[in-house]
Amino acid sequence: MMQFASTESYVAPPDLAMAVNAAVVLERPLLVKGEPGTGKTELARQVAASLDLPIIEWNVKSTTKAQQGLYEYDAVSRLRDSQLGDARVHDVANYIRKGKLWNAFEAPGKVVLLIDEIDKADIEFPNDLLQELDRMEFHVYETGETIRAAHRPVVIITSNNEKELPDAFLRRCFFHYIRFPDAEVLAKIVDVHYPGLKPRLLEEALSQFFEIREVPGLKKKPSTSELLDWLKLILAEDLSPEDLKKAPGEMLPKLHGALLKNEQDVALFEKLAFMARRQGR
Repeated sequence: MMQFASTESYVAPPDLAMAVNAAVVLERPLLVKGEPGTGKTELARQVAASLDLPIIEWNVKSTTKAQQGLYEYDAVSRLRDSQLGDARVHDVANYIRKGKLWNAFEAPGKVVLLIDEIDKADIEFPNDLLQELDRMEFHVYETGETIRAAHRPVVIITSNNEKELPDAFLRRCFFHYIRFPDAEVLAKIVDVHYPGLKPRLLEEALSQFFEIREVPGLKKKPSTSELLDWLKLILAEDLSPEDLKKAPGEMLPKLHGALLKNEQDVALFEKLAFMARRQGR
């Protein structure tokens, strides 16, 4: 039986690996939630690599409609071709564009289907996919054919928790919330990307990183991916643990632009630094 576990380039905590394997056994979509930057999209790619399966990625946008995942009928092109007397016009199949679900259903073997950031679409989007994901089939009205999954895909759906998903949809999924990794897991993740990082440098960087995340009132907490960007800069600048240490009254870490991504959060730290300096007088 196929079993997912941590890979050379991805650290999967035991509860996450168990969730993936449970969803595979139950043949239900795995709904993965968590704050941005915790590796939800990368999880699907690593599941595909670990199980040695191809991956089909459907990146959802605010304008995406569920129908686009099945197929789209290009009536405009057909009308234009009929005006030009094109012979293609007699076969409606020439104007059907297959969507990502169709590609996954007709794949010659099992695939991983990633539906990424489902909460970006409108609220009806998940409900509109209920039957298709449940029955693993859909009807093409223009041609009268029914498309059935030859091999049930491993479906992984990600959400950044921007909006609540409908109960009927949630009932059909196996759910897992990726908690933000603790220092130990984060150190393992860093080691995958930057093996051989000096322990004292890592300790100082992680200490400052968690310090930032715990500041009350932060609009956007820095994520794992931002920590990795920050460490890349620290290594490029060849900074030592001493270089990273902040001067008394200083609140912002070195190269903080990799960690803080909006002016409100930078202003918050400047305000805290000002208050610390006043208290230190």
